[in-house]
Amino acid sequence: MSVLFTPLTLRSVTLPNRIALAPMCQYTAGPDGLPTDWHLVHLGARAVGGAALVMTEATAVLPEGRISPQDTGLWSGAHVDAWRPVTAFVAAHGAVPVVQLAHAGFKASTYRPWAAQRGGVPDAEGGWTPVGPGSAPFVPDYRVPTALDEAGIAGVVEAFAAGAGRAVDAGFAAVEIHAAHGYLLHEFLSPLTNHRDDGWGGDRSGRMRLTLEVARAVRAAVGEDVPVLTRISATDWEPTGWTAEDSVVLAGELAAAGVDLVDCSSGGASATATIPVGPGYQVPLAARVRREAGVATGAVGLIVEPEQAEEIVASGDADLVLLGRELLRDPYWPHRAAAKLGATPTWPAQYARAT
Repeated sequence: MSVLFTPLTLRSVTLPNRIALAPMCQYTAGPDGLPTDWHLVHLGARAVGGAALVMTEATAVLPEGRISPQDTGLWSGAHVDAWRPVTAFVAAHGAVPVVQLAHAGFKASTYRPWAAQRGGVPDAEGGWTPVGPGSAPFVPDYRVPTALDEAGIAGVVEAFAAGAGRAVDAGFAAVEIHAAHGYLLHEFLSPLTNHRDDGWGGDRSGRMRLTLEVARAVRAAVGEDVPVLTRISATDWEPTGWTAEDSVVLAGELAAAGVDLVDCSSGGASATATIPVGPGYQVPLAARVRREAGVATGAVGLIVEPEQAEEIVASGDADLVLLGRELLRDPYWPHRAAAKLGATPTWPAQYARAT
């Protein structure tokens, strides 16, 4: 029997299998961060393809929290209305729609990857001044951020909570807090990027404070039945940065704050880190967090083959596998995996012929 194709229950939501579409920026939003038909097709195809959990790209809780001007958002009622057809389609085809709520911090207002330019987008081209824990840019050609004061930090927490409430109104069955990849919450967590000497910096407890306040606010906003996930960079891959040991402590605190699953990615706070990229290279991080913090985890990063995914879940290294590039190449990867593993399909009967 394939463990990959067994259910996973998170609060009131039961995933029919352990395969998830990882959040991946699409850089195709319409004006003011509104999702478009691209998002319906992109996310809908992976639901039809058999992924149990279908997650959006990083979706900004404030306009200035977008990575690029072409990122999606969820800071207004117009966004709620625009997301509803997407979530309805995903749910109608057997998957659980999830939104990743995000704030890009000092990595905001950048050109999308295929633009001719690189670095920060100027105001004249639709850019804005980003914010962060301090006033230093991520790299020299990014825009110089404004350091958040107490009012600004409170506004970020409120925006995550409001975004989570809108997510439920828009039909999302769960939410993920993005605290990874050098974006705002990770910027506060990492000693590489947080040099504050107030209550939001200093020791690990101070640096974790913003992420934990966001987690508590999001849990309160969505109620007790809606699952809350959090993506973390489980290590900065730098000797003086955030470590796997730090992540174990953070994961335990996140669980106490009401987080149900920790999605373990890595890196992003340093532009010069040496990352040992290879098949399943982040799986040991998910395994350690799961084992030592006693919280459900998701594993992500070059998970390609069905047997590889099966082993990750069957061995107890993670409760969920999140596929990115492989599901971009093959939206029907779950169908192929079920056939290869001899598993019983977990999707609506009209798709059974695909296996």
